[in-house]
Amino acid sequence: MTGLEKAAALAARKHAGPPVTMLTAYDYPTARLFDDAGIDALLVGDSLGMVVLGYPDTTHVTLEHMLHHVAAVARAKPKALVIGDLSIGTYPDPATALANARKLVEAGAEAVKLEGGLRQAAKVRAIVDAGIPVCGHLGMLPQRVLEEGGYRKKGKTPEQSAALLEGAQALVEAGVFAIVFESVVPKTAEWLTSQLAVPTIGIGCGEHTCDGEVAVATDLIGTFPWFVPPFAKPEANLSPQITAAAAAYKARVQNCPAPLG
Repeated sequence: MTGLEKAAALAARKHAGPPVTMLTAYDYPTARLFDDAGIDALLVGDSLGMVVLGYPDTTHVTLEHMLHHVAAVARAKPKALVIGDLSIGTYPDPATALANARKLVEAGAEAVKLEGGLRQAAKVRAIVDAGIPVCGHLGMLPQRVLEEGGYRKKGKTPEQSAALLEGAQALVEAGVFAIVFESVVPKTAEWLTSQLAVPTIGIGCGEHTCDGEVAVATDLIGTFPWFVPPFAKPEANLSPQITAAAAAYKARVQNCPAPLG
């Protein structure tokens, strides 16, 4: 299937079900393993800035970083839809947004994702009109963490909820095939899901409030123990096993008899 066909198939799940499953992936082996599990979409998210590159937030991530990791994931040739994040500063206007979306596609992405609503509609339309599927992202926007002074729940008031709906409808009209909602209060996320014609993909929005979920890989498998979001639901805790394996290796090597000669 082409990227357009995969995106259309996910969009159809809004009414046909089952819920959409999306996980972040930043490298070849993770992409292969998640694809073998039957995950619907692999998001090469700019969250890699924190959980792979060690930055404090996503505002340090460059397009070059994204291209490098998108290419690694694409080499796995997954059946899942590969979505690449447009990193901060890479979509200031429609022409630039399209040029950088094309770079992500050349690297192996089959769709792209960007943050924001009303201000991004023209950019979404330009990318979609060029034949590249776009996923929206509303609610808490990590690329705006510095200007907002931290990470905060969204949709807590009627005014916030109405603004989210207005932004989401603008994205839908511009042609997105789905919208990620991040850290939106459950009641609002459920209401937005009922109002929109495209699938909503929740993270930090409560269970069963959206048409699907996305999780950060390291949260899911427990390989970034230094910070775990309160909404994360780990299915494994691999970090102690990794440390133990390294310690066992060290003990084995250092306890070996000295080589002869």
